Amino acid sequence: METMHYVEKIRQFNRYYANVLGKIDQEIYNQPFPLTEARVITEIHYRNGCTATEVRENLGIDRGYMSRIVQRFESENIIVKKQSPRDKRQHLLYLTEYGEKIYNELVEHANYGVDKMIQRLSKSELAKLVSSMETIQSIYSKDRSTHSEVSIRTFQPGDVGYVAYLHGRLYDQTYKFGRMFEYYVMKGLSEFMINTEGGELWVAEVNGEIVGSIAITKSTETVAQLRWFILDENYQGRGIGKNLMETAINFCKEQNYQHLFLWMVSTLDKARYLYQKYNFTITEEKPNEEWTGTKLIEERWDLDLLNGL
Repeated sequence: METMHYVEKIRQFNRYYANVLGKIDQEIYNQPFPLTEARVITEIHYRNGCTATEVRENLGIDRGYMSRIVQRFESENIIVKKQSPRDKRQHLLYLTEYGEKIYNELVEHANYGVDKMIQRLSKSELAKLVSSMETIQSIYSKDRSTHSEVSIRTFQPGDVGYVAYLHGRLYDQTYKFGRMFEYYVMKGLSEFMINTEGGELWVAEVNGEIVGSIAITKSTETVAQLRWFILDENYQGRGIGKNLMETAINFCKEQNYQHLFLWMVSTLDKARYLYQKYNFTITEEKPNEEWTGTKLIEERWDLDLLNGL
């Protein structure tokens, strides 16, 4: 009987939130891109070079419906199919320039819809709402992760190039940083490879595939810098970022560092939340126009390791 009480509570929440989402969807996803098609566009954007089967299985779409979506998107120049170099029977999906334009418009409309939904909430209510959502996501991510082998390990030959690739791809697709940012990352990684004293680089793997990284480099005898912290957006919400962060901080304590700092751009909202969670604070700001051609604000975040976490 107690279990049935929880079941009814969950169903009650589902009914309520389905109505909330329905109202948002009606405002955001207008023809010719209803919700399912918008999700396909978003999935292809984030999983650049994926197959239709991967998209279909990840989103739970009927095989026939997925086939019609792909045919339509290809005919309307939203996506382009390229033969897989590993398996000639498969085709990889990419958004065209027009497809990326549609994706950006969907994001803009979605942001507007969600912003409209939360305007009446106070800061404390909004924080509580987001925290509750993260709790739900975390619980179900743990359930999914039981089917995946997640590991954090120190880097091996061949890993460093892939870490640079992850940065170049994610920051170009999501933030339009362009080629110079990847050069900046590769330059720093090359310097680190020459002298790793007092530092370390770790990669996160899921079923043998590298999906993220984090590093510590020595600044002085008592001060370290956190660098190259990244996680593929398809694997966020599974606690991998938290594991990477704690691996790096524990290493700093073992090395007897007293202080840890990092630099990031102010637009990285998810990273900002995680740094705040681990008691980093902003201590410096400076403009940067190197990567996007537009002015970005770089922030220095500091953590006193002597005070503990």
